[in-house]
Amino acid sequence: MTTVLVVDDHAMFRAGMIAVLSAMDGITVVGEAPDGATAIRLVGEVRPDVVLMDLRMPGLDGLTATARITEQHPGVAVVVLTMNDDGDSVFAALRAGARGYLLKEAGADDVERTLAAVMRGEAVFGPRVAEQVVGFFSGIGRSSPQAFPHLTVREGEVLDLMARGLDNASIARRLFVSEKTVRNRVSDVLAKLQARTRAEAVARARDAGIGGEAGR
Repeated sequence: MTTVLVVDDHAMFRAGMIAVLSAMDGITVVGEAPDGATAIRLVGEVRPDVVLMDLRMPGLDGLTATARITEQHPGVAVVVLTMNDDGDSVFAALRAGARGYLLKEAGADDVERTLAAVMRGEAVFGPRVAEQVVGFFSGIGRSSPQAFPHLTVREGEVLDLMARGLDNASIARRLFVSEKTVRNRVSDVLAKLQARTRAEAVARARDAGIGGEAGR
């Protein structure tokens, strides 16, 4: 039996999702929450196997709640279920520890397959989301490590996003880290590239074929 907690600020959506889940064999809904703070508290109380998590909610948002839940309860799988299909939301959710990302347009069969997959330890993405994930990471993988092998994976990510025109605040949101952490990584990148300025590092990255599709 797979136990599920449904988190969404819209009561009608929660009711509809609970009805859908309750009709599935082997699925039991053990609670619902209208915001991230309530979700965190309920996870500690009912210990669900899976949390279906919306992102944009009043008070504590879904990204912050996901990060705290996966840190405090690593055995609980968080699956994002949202209207947001933009790249920043997808990657931030993954870095927060989400094991799946579905859009609310997903059918009941998609939700059921996703629950079964995350219970097997797999990561699951809806078709449109999967295209973004594959495209983003294949783009980084083709260029950064080969062009600058002395950079760490995180430094390569930061350089790639710098070259795409993102400022520190945007990079922090994309990587789900603090701006201070981004500033430190930018400094590390400049030192390793022996670049005197950010613009110089960006120019070298673009010469190496990194970040050519700015803002992707």
